[in-house]
Amino acid sequence: MSVLRKSLFTAVCIALCVVLPMAFHAIPNGGVLFSPMHLPVLLCGVLTSWPFGLFAGIAGPLLSSLLTGMPGAPMLPQMMVELGSYGFMAGLMMRVMRSRKTEVNVLVSLIVAMFFGRIVAGCARAFLFARGSYSLPMWISSYFISCFPAIIMQLVLIPLIAKALDKAGLMERRMG
Repeated sequence: MSVLRKSLFTAVCIALCVVLPMAFHAIPNGGVLFSPMHLPVLLCGVLTSWPFGLFAGIAGPLLSSLLTGMPGAPMLPQMMVELGSYGFMAGLMMRVMRSRKTEVNVLVSLIVAMFFGRIVAGCARAFLFARGSYSLPMWISSYFISCFPAIIMQLVLIPLIAKALDKAGLMERRMG
């Protein structure tokens, strides 16, 4: 995939980081339940590569915060760390995965990226952002339990989108 195509995909994903939260916040608790910025950032990492995924994960929440106020200033650095980690690891895993099945590559990349991002974000909260007031039960609750619908949505939608883009010839071919 050319740098231009990767840049365009990244721009679309960053724009979705602004638009999707506005739509999901119209639903009561929609932002918490569905984590709308996570979907385009993970998708960007899967479709492009780790530098573009990392950039989308940092720029998406920043631009959204500047344009809409979401996320708010106290949450912005934490979300940039979390989403940057997701985009980075999703792109990196897609690079190292060598299955002949796009769906397998995408699903494994997503699962690894989701765990990696949650661990990095939890450590950042515990040691930087909420030093001394963050606990393991809080981490489990905020990164696994309250956002469980988002995890399921991402694990279903992103492989379907990637498969459709693969069939359309818009994903890089990797040999198994």
